[in-house]
Amino acid sequence: MSDADNARPSHTRIIVKMVFVVFGMLAFVFVGLVPMYNLICEWTGITGRTNEASLVQDYVVDENRDIKVQFLANTNADMPWEFRPMVKTLTAKPGEVVEVSYFAKNATPRDMTAQAIPSLSPFEVTPYFHKTECFCFNQQPLLAGEDVEMALVFQIDPDLPAWVQTISLSYTLYDVSSEQKSAALTLQ
Repeated sequence: MSDADNARPSHTRIIVKMVFVVFGMLAFVFVGLVPMYNLICEWTGITGRTNEASLVQDYVVDENRDIKVQFLANTNADMPWEFRPMVKTLTAKPGEVVEVSYFAKNATPRDMTAQAIPSLSPFEVTPYFHKTECFCFNQQPLLAGEDVEMALVFQIDPDLPAWVQTISLSYTLYDVSSEQKSAALTLQ
């Protein structure tokens, strides 16, 4: 063997190193980026995620200001439920307590559990939109063929910037049935 052959790394070593690089990249994406993304969203309010309950505030209702609130509903590609807001649009006054409902129906022949993930637009309204009651705070189990109206109660802070005239609240519904079964098996 010549010195040139000894200097070249073997294909096996290169493949092993590449496999470690790929697994390292995947670990970084799932272990590092997702928590980092969630922290950034929480700190900045970007994406309009609103997952925590607020207490009803004793605001003075601003009778001179109308905010158009649009309600949107989507289902994840793997979610076969029917899901929609009972009211698509309403006008709210900053400071007032507003209650609306969403409709969900499990049209499948099996029992399922769903989780709704909210998003606000424009994202700058997130600190001013306070949900006191929301179906998104808990998973929603429905038996096969069962339907339900789910409540949403919110207040808009009167300190909402003047340029905001319309708020869009969107929910995406996900199937978490397998996660619920896994958690139940773990507890046994």
